[in-house]
Amino acid sequence: MANRVRALWLSVLIGICAPNHLLPQDSGAKNIPQVTAAGVTFATPAGWSVSSSQPAISILAPEGDTHVVVLDEKAPDAATAVQQAWTTYKPGFSRPLRASVDMPDRDGWTAGKQFLYETSPNEKAVVIAIARRAGDTWNVMLLDGSDATFGKRGAQINLIVGSARPKGYQRESFAGRKPLPLTEERIEALRSFIETSMKKLDVPGVGFALIDQGRVVYEGGIGVKELGKPDRVDANTLFMAASNTKGMTTLLLAKLVDEKKLQWDEPVTKVYPNFKLADQAITQQIEIKHLICACTGMPRQDLEWLFEYKKFKPESTFTLLGGMRPTSKFGEVFQYSNLMASAAGYIGAHVYEPAAEPGAAYDRAMQKQIFNPLGMKDTTFDMEKAQRGDLASPHSNDIDGRTRLIKMDQNYSIVPFRPAGGVWTSAHDLTQYALLELRRGKLADGRQFVSEDSLLMRRKPQIPIGEDQTYGMGLEVNNHWGIPIVHHGGSLFGYKSDWMILPDQGIGAVLLTNSDRGGSLLGPFMRRLLEVVYDGKPEAVASVDAAATNYRTVIAKERARLTFPAAEEEASKLATHYVNAELGNINVKRSGEQTVFVWDGGESRMATRKNDDGTISFINADPPLSGFEFVRSEKDGKRALIVRDAQHEYVFVEVS
Repeated sequence: MANRVRALWLSVLIGICAPNHLLPQDSGAKNIPQVTAAGVTFATPAGWSVSSSQPAISILAPEGDTHVVVLDEKAPDAATAVQQAWTTYKPGFSRPLRASVDMPDRDGWTAGKQFLYETSPNEKAVVIAIARRAGDTWNVMLLDGSDATFGKRGAQINLIVGSARPKGYQRESFAGRKPLPLTEERIEALRSFIETSMKKLDVPGVGFALIDQGRVVYEGGIGVKELGKPDRVDANTLFMAASNTKGMTTLLLAKLVDEKKLQWDEPVTKVYPNFKLADQAITQQIEIKHLICACTGMPRQDLEWLFEYKKFKPESTFTLLGGMRPTSKFGEVFQYSNLMASAAGYIGAHVYEPAAEPGAAYDRAMQKQIFNPLGMKDTTFDMEKAQRGDLASPHSNDIDGRTRLIKMDQNYSIVPFRPAGGVWTSAHDLTQYALLELRRGKLADGRQFVSEDSLLMRRKPQIPIGEDQTYGMGLEVNNHWGIPIVHHGGSLFGYKSDWMILPDQGIGAVLLTNSDRGGSLLGPFMRRLLEVVYDGKPEAVASVDAAATNYRTVIAKERARLTFPAAEEEASKLATHYVNAELGNINVKRSGEQTVFVWDGGESRMATRKNDDGTISFINADPPLSGFEFVRSEKDGKRALIVRDAQHEYVFVEVS
């Protein structure tokens, strides 16, 4: 992962809008409460080592390579507090600061800042400091560890950070309170919040809808389908809903359970004998309910299909899984796996239509069993059909942070694995799905479409993903504010989305955006909905403002380190052709003064960056993969390029 991409990810992961994460409740593991000398309380995950030598509490990950150190500091400002903390924990610490970003006031904390430090890619390291004030004391958390452990245990690290509360603080709760009706005035408050936030975040278009007391009270659109063109988004405009497909896929599984063609607790190998992972013991443990639980230990490992999607077919899901190994124990930590979710859909399709090609069977099953009965008339997996219709075009940002229309090409990477995220839908259609969830499986005419037991099984906690949040089967349940909220987000290139319901209150909402920056709107919109219906403390606007400001800050700092077009001296040292067994080919070509990398699934103009350790990185300048990093290296006397995600490394070696 490129330094810039990692910095942006971490600024979102820690303390802005992301959930906190815990160990699975059914593992028997218990989080351990901690308290600092100043009375700050927080939790640490079971399995982590905790040592206290005042003024520091040091928490060590099971791998032994990642620390979270918690200190109380008296200081005039956040920067001084952090400097004092580093002096205590690691005397002589002098790592350069990449950027500092603000954290909105939240959970009793004020004046919070995150400090993101430079790490060279070959260090495979993450170094962050967080300072938050309560009264006259700063609470400082120092995060110092490896990329791999952050990738695997980011959920647990976020637990430590997100669970911290000042002495005596009581979190806001809406439990037991009656929600206010979504009147025209309150609908306008939500619509206005979205419109204002879109301008701050440079989001061209949004489709959204609102439900109150089990009925649609608003559906429509704001903004345009494509920058520079006048066509407006409306309720029927199609967006890619990405991972919101997962809940629809498990709805298909629920229908098959009702028909007694599946059982939630039967081994996957009994239903589909060809299912296997590289670890045979884990293969045998996986039941149908585990396919989209993010609890099996299988890591996020997406680069294979992102780079070489043109050669893959639906059956490739099982080929790729056969070579993948878990990086944590079964049920130990939350780890998201798109390929496991893809397998769930195709196994369901196999049960539905055993003799058919899995992709076609899945498409037919979803159309006949889900979309048609729910009245989702425009929802489809057909990329060409969607693009011939009422389409919101995708937008992303280049290395300068400018929002640009992007090609659809990279989104074709999800087509072979579409049960994990390939659905096209509209605000109107996605609302029909949300209504079914609110009605506990009943259609508008009162008929039971899917049994309540099977529907709700999808929400049953398989693994917690937050202090009061759990992941089921393609659905999340958030109890952070004392009431359950069922929802799921979606992210593909140029598209970010969410839908949510308050099942006990009959309230729901759908939000679809056509920009990568739309991701910064999703969490604040959920919070704003609660503020409107419960007259909650105003926090959503500050979250959007922080996200917008922090994005610009990090982009500017990262851009200052880049040379674009790529430095001629460095580009001249590249080979013209590289190969990696898992990710395919990279060809290097010149176009005028530009150096262009071409891989099997796309291409980008390149920038260069000289890292602090003297290595050179070539960084994509063009969206949607702007910021993606290739580190120049050598292997066995040949020129090489290294690509990494959090837990995997791929080496491209030159060939003649």
